[in-house]
Formats: sequence, C-alpha cells, structure tokens
Amino acid sequence: MPYVMHFGDDDLLRCRFAVSPLWETQEAVRTLARPDRQGYHPHWLRRIREAARALDLTPLWLLMPRRGHSPDWLGPPPIGPAATFEEEIAAVRAADPEEAHDDMARSLADTPGALESPRGRALLADPARTVRELADLMETAWHMLVEPDWPRLRALLEADVAFHSRRLAEVGLGALLPELNPRLAWNGRTLTIEWRGEHRRTLDGRGLVLMPSVFSWPDVISGFEPPWQPTVVYPARGIGALWSRPADHTSDALVRLLGRGRATVLTALDEPATTTSLAHRLGLAPSTISTHLTILRNAGLLTARRYGHQVLYERTPLGMALGGVPPT
Repeated sequence: MPYVMHFGDDDLLRCRFAVSPLWETQEAVRTLARPDRQGYHPHWLRRIREAARALDLTPLWLLMPRRGHSPDWLGPPPIGPAATFEEEIAAVRAADPEEAHDDMARSLADTPGALESPRGRALLADPARTVRELADLMETAWHMLVEPDWPRLRALLEADVAFHSRRLAEVGLGALLPELNPRLAWNGRTLTIEWRGEHRRTLDGRGLVLMPSVFSWPDVISGFEPPWQPTVVYPARGIGALWSRPADHTSDALVRLLGRGRATVLTALDEPATTTSLAHRLGLAPSTISTHLTILRNAGLLTARRYGHQVLYERTPLGMALGGVPPT
C-alpha cells in the first residue's frame, strides 16, 4: 500500500538534497540489529566489532521497530544541506520532553512488548532525562561507529547528491524521482512510495528533502510528521564499492602510463570525491593526493567544481576512457 505526497506550486520550488551524519549514525545503529542490511558492510562490521560490544544500544533499538514509527525528534530531517554532527545533535538535545514522550510512546507501541517492558517504561518515566541520555548515547555511537569512516561515507553521499543534482537539471524533478529508487513513482504533482501501510500527506508549501543514505540500504524511508519537513531517504549510489580499495583493480597498463599513485587516484574517482576523502580512502597524505589531482586535472583527465565549502573532483570523458570506463 502506498505513501502518497501531494505537491503544490511552492513545494516544487522547495525541494532540496541534504546529507546527514546524525542520520547515518542512527541507521548504522539500526543496521547492527538488522542482518538483512549488512551485506555491503563486512569491512565496517569488522572494524567496529569491539566498539559495538562496548555499547549498550538497547534503548535505541527499542525505538527502532522493524515496521512502524521511529521517533522523529531522535532522527530529524537535516537542518541544512551539509550540517555537522555537532549541529544536528544539538537539535536533538533541544527536543521538547513532552513531545519526545509522545513520540517515543508511539514508537514503543510498534515494537511488540516494548511499551510494557522495564526499559520501555523507564524511557517514558522521565522524558527530560531520556532526551539527555539518548543524545549522549547517539553521540557516543557517532564517535565510535561512524566518525572514523565519515570522510569516506560523506564522499559517497556527496557524490550521489552531485550526480542527482545534474540529473535534476537535465530531466526535471518528475523524471528524477523514479530514478532515485524503483519504489518511487511520480504522477503529475503526486509522489507515491511503496509502503508497508497507507498514508497520504499534502506538503503545504514545506517542500521535500531528498537524502541519500549508506546504512539505510535497501530501504526507502519517509514519514516525518509536522512540524518536520517531509523527507525521503533513499539508498545512495555506489555502496557496492564503498569499502573496496581502488588499488586492487588498477590496471598494470594504466600504472605504466601514469605511475602507481596517479593511476590509483584516477581509478578511485568512480564517483566525484574531495582531496580529503581520497586521502582517507587510499591511505595517502592529503598533500600527495592534491599533487596527483593537480597533475591529472592539468592533463585533462579530471574536472573540479565546488560543492558548498568543498571541491569535488571527477573524471572527464578522457579520464573515464583511460580508466577503462566507457564515457556516457
């Protein structure tokens, strides 16, 4: 049964993309409890194994039903296109305790037995304390589970935004939305999402946030009741190669032509990326990556463009051909 969103004139002008470190943290926690989500992330699971064992994530898991409502205040839509985790967690800490209580009660009711459990009752008994404790737990999860890999994750998410922003300019919103995921369908001014229940919402001028996610795969997620801005979270492009090392599939011919370092950097740019994210992914100094990028760009193999406060590099058609990828 569908989730249906009705757009007005103002809504069409207020659609935007965003990336959220808080959301990725929440969904990383959820992925630890969802084996069906873990297929793309064995590298990450090995890295965080000991850290995860040291965390008691049960209070968060109680509020993450397999089907049903998760508290909007704990994982709200991003407050800006590139907000930091610190900015987002500050908004969580500022949640109104009474509203958080009602939001949590709704969520607990969607997990069999959670509402009546001792931990569930404790969450509702003192909502102000619960807001503080869950914000602290989410912040700890960020530092231990997600932050070390955030440059790599952010690079993938920003590459998705860059790609789909270009597609938006090329084909328009109506054609773009079904491209984000097969479960999205556009008809005139109506977005329909395949859903586990029936829900209809008129956007009333709030517009729509489109947010790629690594850890939400394979789900498409929406919801966010007023006053939250309507949001659709969809699986980011390229997660299948997220944890691979480009050097593993750099051709010998390309190495002989460009040298090992520049060949590896060119191969790594299967999606647009920043100097910092490439350095993190390849285990090289940012100054070394910057030198390689400059040489490759001067040779006409890369282009660079600004996205917010960062510069994203991507291959030109010539760079794609040298890297063994047919230009589109």
